[in-house]
Amino acid sequence: MIRVKRRAFAAGAVASLVVGGSYIASRAQNSGSAPADPSQPIRDKRPIVHANAVKFGAYDPHGDFGAQASVSTEGLFLPWEDVDLESLKAADTYALQRNRDLLITVEPWSWDVGWRLTSGQLRERVLAGAYDANMRAIARLIGGMQSKAILRWGQEMEDTSGRFSWAGWAPRDYITAYRRMMDISRAEAPGVGRMWSPKGLANLGEYYPGDEYVDQVGLSVFGLEGYDRIAHGGPQDFVEKLKPGYDRVQDYGKPVWVAELGYEGGNAYIQPWIDTVTARHDEFPRLVEVVYFNDREVHPWPYNLGRPDWRVVRGEAV
Repeated sequence: MIRVKRRAFAAGAVASLVVGGSYIASRAQNSGSAPADPSQPIRDKRPIVHANAVKFGAYDPHGDFGAQASVSTEGLFLPWEDVDLESLKAADTYALQRNRDLLITVEPWSWDVGWRLTSGQLRERVLAGAYDANMRAIARLIGGMQSKAILRWGQEMEDTSGRFSWAGWAPRDYITAYRRMMDISRAEAPGVGRMWSPKGLANLGEYYPGDEYVDQVGLSVFGLEGYDRIAHGGPQDFVEKLKPGYDRVQDYGKPVWVAELGYEGGNAYIQPWIDTVTARHDEFPRLVEVVYFNDREVHPWPYNLGRPDWRVVRGEAV
């Protein structure tokens, strides 16, 4: 388990990465499984990790995948303000102990809502170089890690819903900002991969920063039964969810990841996801890895669906 805690400003606490946590040995190591009584909900919905197929990783702040040998990548999210960057060394140690690589998502804001700039203010400061030192400090530490790492900066930039302060900028501004950050990364951590990670929407191509700035493309794929019922008239499976975004990025010729994956619903809805997310699909020859977002959703979903709980182990205290 790798967890980033934001600074509690009122108490003056220092943000840290906490590594550890318990794991119940009786839990399935490689797959979710249907309950003996089909009328009961699936309690552990972790994906089946198929041999010699698509690799599997997880952002896992609860430690549910801590002892699972079939996890290839440890996901990590951090803001570039209000975080103790020295604690990244703990993440490096944790990944090394489990023979995992790191996917490090850097979000260009503070996790404390009261300290956030408006979208326009953030854009102006980033383009003016006001955050170059923040990025340089992060990249320098990542560059000194022993674990193989990929840097994912400013994800889902083409989304105009207002969820992220950096999303929905004019494409030329985002591209300039992304290139600026990746130039810093290249200088401080030349061996680190660079992931460009749109949500998968129809306008993503406007934000492509160029082949020389992208080593991997990451997409976001979430399946929520209630949303599908309202928005699509019925359930959609993993292939149906991934295909539109994948088709839009495949011609870039880069390895494709699902950088954020989650699913929630009844047994009949989630079982196909459990069975297929790491399987090989003819439709996705460039898909190399999926990374499960093993936590509760941070932002409310449309149609008053609240914050879905993507966590694989159901009924656990958060």
